[in-house]
Amino acid sequence: MKNLLLLFVCISLFGTMSGQEKQPAKKPKIGVVLSGGGAKGLAHIGVLKVLEEAGIEVSYIGGTSMGAIVGGLYAAGYSATELDSIFRSLDPDALLRDFTPRGTKNFFEKRNDEIYALTLPFKGFKIGFPTAFSKGLYNYTTVNRLTEHVRHVRDFNNLPIPFVCIATDIETGKEVVLRNGVLPDAILASGAFPSLYSPVEIDGRLLIDGGVTNNYPIEEVRRMGADIIIGVDVQDPLKTRDQIRGATGVLVQINNYQMIQKMEAKSKLTDIYIKPDISGFSVISFDDGEAIINKGEEAGRKILDTLKTLGIGRPIIKEHIPVQDSICVDQVRINELKNYTRSYVIGKLGFKPGSRINYNKFNDGISKLNATQNFTSISYSFNEAPDGGEVLSLRLQENPINRFLKFGLHYDGLYKSAVLVNVTQKNLVKRNDVASLDVILGDNFRYNLDYYIDNGFYISYGLHSHYYQFNRNISAVAASQFGEELGNNSFNLDFADFTNQIYIQTIFAQRFLLGGGAEYKHIKAKSETLQGIDPVFDDSDYVSAYGYLTFDSYDDKFFPSEGYYFSGEAKAFLYSSNYTKVFDNFTIIKGELGTAQTLTKGLTVNVRAETGFSLRENPVPAFDFILGGYGYQMSHTFRHFYGYDFLSLSGNSYIKGTVSLDYEFLKKNHLNFTANYANVGDDLYEGGKLFSLPQYSGYALGYGMETIIGPLEIKHSWSPETGKHYTWFSVGFWF
Repeated sequence: MKNLLLLFVCISLFGTMSGQEKQPAKKPKIGVVLSGGGAKGLAHIGVLKVLEEAGIEVSYIGGTSMGAIVGGLYAAGYSATELDSIFRSLDPDALLRDFTPRGTKNFFEKRNDEIYALTLPFKGFKIGFPTAFSKGLYNYTTVNRLTEHVRHVRDFNNLPIPFVCIATDIETGKEVVLRNGVLPDAILASGAFPSLYSPVEIDGRLLIDGGVTNNYPIEEVRRMGADIIIGVDVQDPLKTRDQIRGATGVLVQINNYQMIQKMEAKSKLTDIYIKPDISGFSVISFDDGEAIINKGEEAGRKILDTLKTLGIGRPIIKEHIPVQDSICVDQVRINELKNYTRSYVIGKLGFKPGSRINYNKFNDGISKLNATQNFTSISYSFNEAPDGGEVLSLRLQENPINRFLKFGLHYDGLYKSAVLVNVTQKNLVKRNDVASLDVILGDNFRYNLDYYIDNGFYISYGLHSHYYQFNRNISAVAASQFGEELGNNSFNLDFADFTNQIYIQTIFAQRFLLGGGAEYKHIKAKSETLQGIDPVFDDSDYVSAYGYLTFDSYDDKFFPSEGYYFSGEAKAFLYSSNYTKVFDNFTIIKGELGTAQTLTKGLTVNVRAETGFSLRENPVPAFDFILGGYGYQMSHTFRHFYGYDFLSLSGNSYIKGTVSLDYEFLKKNHLNFTANYANVGDDLYEGGKLFSLPQYSGYALGYGMETIIGPLEIKHSWSPETGKHYTWFSVGFWF
């Protein structure tokens, strides 16, 4: 009996042990840690491609800086191959600097960017400097678009792969672990490299690059539940004095002191430690992205057999994530602002609540807000409304600096050399307003004064005043503009234009600027060199009413490669002090139409047509159109024309066509050829001469270079009618 009982126990134990042996072993949870390293972090993508090939299912992922950006997108569900394609398609320059497309700027902002070479914040009578080179807005809008499919996720454990990233509190210097919140905010805060990108505010804390405190968050990934850690380290070793290059190199060296000490211990805690050979690259080598990704792939393949032992026996195939092209925004919530109204913000966004918006247009709206320079920080998220609609939560940090000093330089053959000093004050009298004063010192004193209140989609209004003057020898051919037939070949002209305007305007069809107003102008034209006649041609006041319609989608004012331009203006002259004794009411119509298109890489064609005429006969010679020269800021009725010297052709009506071919043979270096044709004379529209064969033609060969102070240009022009040649130099933005 006893022996039978022992046999039964043995059989039971054997059965139990056999059953245990048949149970599958517990599958280990694999965590991936990705270090920071700027552009060198693109190597993470190459390693992830190899992990997928080895069949490794990632259970958790964490990273810092670029490791957070790559890791966050991978956690959102993208495959490594998709990430490869995404990063190869990005603009390397835009990753490092704030690039605001010209088409997203209003007309006042376009003028700002196309006149001033240097802008400095001015507060408390002290000149300041920007806190960072870039806000990183291109990166932010790109990541937001890519994570649109997880836009409602606020707990990063609920992403397709649980995720964690690290940032640093700039005020306390302490590590901040980000496991929840708005995903783009978190990963961009982790990558906010000091001095390169602006800090990111989350929950009242101002955050910068997590690499300052923890560039390799192995502890956090282990804490999430990972059994095995695969780590990718793209950090630099300390450099010698000869290897440190520029301010960025110094900052990287300082940042590396603490990180390298910590990495010695952290690398030993990593089960599979991968360090790609990226010694030839820097934190800003985004132009070399393809090569860096390949380096990561090479490093992963060296241990491919080891990685396969942790895989599922076949490559990981992730479902493709389609990127949506639009979203329906039911509500727009904006945090409380002190200096700017809700209508101002909505007007800049370019769409109203309750509409479906294309993402490209949405990003343009964000760029428009950024172009104002009124906000130091722009962030947003989409939240689900109780009724199922989408709520856009827009968080804007107002720029505490609202006064700026701006400077510019210019030289041309008409106004000669000039230095521009500008003071711009925002919120001078009320919300949404801008006051700007240009003082132009040099051979000819000038000024521009503007006060403008921008109300977005609603009626905006403003004041403008300017004073322009020049002294120039002009040909007798143009003398008829000033009411005299002169026998001498040329005479010296002093011309002054003092203009004051009040206007209202609004955005029409979201793209056109429609406006109108009243103008007071004083014109004085005289010559000190004439004998025997009145040396003053005109010294009159003029009052007029005017209206205008403008559209401008050129991507660049001086060297456009795409876009369209239209400008039309009607101005009715109602009163004059009538120094010339010939004034009668008349109306001047001006119009210009143009387009620029890229033919092949680097080669662009730009076609423009323009005209001006009087509805009633213009009896005042000072308002005749006068053509010639190139490179000056066109004002009053003065227009460029190749082949003829400054102020050479005049008449109360004209029509002109221009075709230009521009070849950008090196970045920011242009060779161009231009042909222009015109009819200029009195009453061309009535005489049927307008569309006859051109009376005047001219051609020009030129070289231009884009610089920080504006275009540097040289033009050699000639006309077959006169046989004369002219060479013009223009330096800097036109003003």
